[in-house]
Amino acid sequence: MSSPNFIDYVKFCSRSGHGGAGCLHFHREKFIQKGGPDGGNGGRGGSIILRGDAQHWTLLHLKYRKHVIATSGNPGEEQDRTGADGKDEIIPVPLGTVARDAETGEIRCEITEDGQEFILTPGGRGGKGNAFFATATHQAPQNAQPGESGIEEWIVLELKLLADVGLVGFPNAGKSTLLSVVSAAKPKIGDYPFTTLTPNLGVVPYRNDRSFVIADIPGIIEGAAEGRGLGIRFLRHIERNSLLLFLVPADSRDIKTEYDILLNELRKYNPELLDKKRLLAISKSDMLDDELKTEIKKELPTDLPTIFISSITNQGITELKDLIWKHLH
Repeated sequence: MSSPNFIDYVKFCSRSGHGGAGCLHFHREKFIQKGGPDGGNGGRGGSIILRGDAQHWTLLHLKYRKHVIATSGNPGEEQDRTGADGKDEIIPVPLGTVARDAETGEIRCEITEDGQEFILTPGGRGGKGNAFFATATHQAPQNAQPGESGIEEWIVLELKLLADVGLVGFPNAGKSTLLSVVSAAKPKIGDYPFTTLTPNLGVVPYRNDRSFVIADIPGIIEGAAEGRGLGIRFLRHIERNSLLLFLVPADSRDIKTEYDILLNELRKYNPELLDKKRLLAISKSDMLDDELKTEIKKELPTDLPTIFISSITNQGITELKDLIWKHLH
């Protein structure tokens, strides 16, 4: 994913079409002076529909589309002819997209499957023509319904990446380097904080032609839940991960403290994230000897699976894949 092309948040005005008016008309032809009512119904207004599309991975195609407008239905006509329905506007969105009401924040839907459809803003119903109101005792109704108005509302779409494993760590913890080693992804790598400004996805090949997906989330810092650094902008991508892989570098001043800070930021953002399975990987471990590794292990939580890795020397990478696969399945 390249930075300019990855858009995971858009806001637009969604406006459905008006329903067509019903027709007020009586049948007239030669030798038939007083024919019955034959006014047709109005057509339905077009709706705004979200459709899951596995070929999309970003909301870029909606970035500059501030208004999505469906057409209105046509009015009914004589001879019981129903007006044509308005054309629906179908918006393809990547899997993992959440639609919210921009004013209330209410979640309208979550698109998680390819081809899944949801009527975001329904079109107005068409009005009934006077033929609809004819009865045995009321054979010449003089009324027809107007069409129902369409709906105009502001919608927010947020993309939450669908991945098996989410990489969680401070800036410069080695997340992008690890992703580039275990998958074919080519994230930007640099020796400075916040090299990664957008999430990256990588498919990790495993034994017997199996695989799993890792998401590299931009670095979290202390206070991210209050808006520091990149804030909580990308924390929502962690919500859909089955497993959280915490990455703390071996040259950290206090590995356990860093882990606790990361855990606390997730807790403040969404306490439910702590219910997910967690692993801890100590990156840049090629600079540690066995004695130092033993000392570090003593300070870490005993109930947290921990592994020492080095993306440069490939130390522990195979074992890390095995550990991830074991916890995923």
